[in-house]
Amino acid sequence: MNYSELIQAYFERSVALQWYWTIYVIVIGGLLGFSTIRKGPELVTTILVTLLYASFAFKNLGAIEATAEERQAILLAIKDDPASAPNADQVRRLREKLEPKMPGYDIAGARHFHLACDLLTITFLWAKEWRRKKSMTVEESDTGLKAKGVVE
Repeated sequence: MNYSELIQAYFERSVALQWYWTIYVIVIGGLLGFSTIRKGPELVTTILVTLLYASFAFKNLGAIEATAEERQAILLAIKDDPASAPNADQVRRLREKLEPKMPGYDIAGARHFHLACDLLTITFLWAKEWRRKKSMTVEESDTGLKAKGVVE
């Protein structure tokens, strides 16, 4: 690969990485919206949604890590590419402008952030389920007391 192909590959991997994060955020938003709209407690639905989300999050994190590793490898190849050929001076000037703007990627930091968001999302799902169940229990006890004539 020549230098321009490496640069193109680097930015293609950057775009792919951004898309994985965008999809992740959209799924979390949809999941939180779905959980908020539900009225009554549904334990089986909450378990199923939790398992499906955990599976998605696991695969998404794997895709993010793999893409970030590819991007890092391309960045190393870019930095190791010797400025050869007749246009070496032009490539050198391009490198001086581009390479400082091409940061590495903190894969461990991304992993920790992803896992923290996963735990918060699952905690939110179960907290909403618990609140629905608690709310339903209070309504049932109020209804029972009204039926017995204890509360008007």
